Amino acid sequence: MGFKTKQIHDGVTPDPLTGSILTPIYQTTTYVQDSVDEYLAKGYSYSRSANPTVRALEQKLTSLEGGADTTCFGTGMAAINAVFMTYLNAGDHCIVSDVVYGGTYRLATKIYSRFGVEFSFVDTSNADNVREALRDNTKLILTETPANPTLKLTDIAAVSAIAKEAGIPHGVDNTFLTPYYQRPLELGADLSIHSTTKYFDGHNATVGGAVVAASAEHDEKIRFVLNATGSIMSPQVAWLTLQGVKTLAQRLDGQSQNAHAIAEFLEQHPKVESVTYPGLASFPQHELAKSQADGFGAMLWFEVKGGASAGKTLMDCIEVFSLAENLGSIESLITHPVTMTHADVEKAERERVGISDGLVRVSVGLEDVEDLIAALDAALAKV
Repeated sequence: MGFKTKQIHDGVTPDPLTGSILTPIYQTTTYVQDSVDEYLAKGYSYSRSANPTVRALEQKLTSLEGGADTTCFGTGMAAINAVFMTYLNAGDHCIVSDVVYGGTYRLATKIYSRFGVEFSFVDTSNADNVREALRDNTKLILTETPANPTLKLTDIAAVSAIAKEAGIPHGVDNTFLTPYYQRPLELGADLSIHSTTKYFDGHNATVGGAVVAASAEHDEKIRFVLNATGSIMSPQVAWLTLQGVKTLAQRLDGQSQNAHAIAEFLEQHPKVESVTYPGLASFPQHELAKSQADGFGAMLWFEVKGGASAGKTLMDCIEVFSLAENLGSIESLITHPVTMTHADVEKAERERVGISDGLVRVSVGLEDVEDLIAALDAALAKV
């Protein structure tokens, strides 16, 4: 079946009791067993370990990513944490993309580093850098592509080949493109990681995370951490996300078309210093964007002439766009990473990887593109 058919039907069957077309919300703590000997025959004993509503979402995401199985979590950062906790012990080393979500950087440098785990933040856009960063104690490679917020890309197949040669897992944060546009497991990655808060939900209604594993072995390890730590997704969140996923392809196509039009408008605007969007021919990795993904996504960033103060003026006065710290929703959002999503990244590190004080990140929604361009044009006029 095609992606659009699978996003609606896979993982979901009519309720056997009533015939309800929607998966019920199994808001329950425990499950009555038929007997001691048949304990767990149903597959459920306690909702920290498994829940039927959450399981339906896991099965749907597994199908869309082409994995062996999926484990869902309470947040995207809980999913990242589970990956770290699964593969990293004191004295181990992890290679991470030099541009990642600020929460991932914070977890690595402020939490795991306290317990003797070493991290190298590497420019993974060049696979040779990954190979050179490998150590005898390297146990995990984590890449984020497109990277948040600079949109720098990593060649997933090239890095996955290096990871396989070294015998270590490669996890890819696939939040920005989702399996509709990019499927890391098909390119050799071992794990595809998501903040389901973003495009899977699509409506600013929930927070959640997921790790899709290429093998049952990897999934079992991830699921063990879920059960041990209790960082579970609630059935209500799973139910809402199940509804959001049904329109993922249609939403992402519309949002991406809007983003492309806005990027072309900004690229020609006299008050814009620079604009970055993978769909533009001027994007340095445009060919890689075309070769490893089926679309360019709905994220872009730009800098206004006049620096940080000009960018803040624009964000403070713009209409239609909401100044908010999320992405992927049907509402267009505008964000200042330095003070919002990447505030915990040290200034020197931000500057090293290209997150400037004046960078304006845009998550493009489904409004009429003419209204979005008019709003940007009016705000730029006030700079």
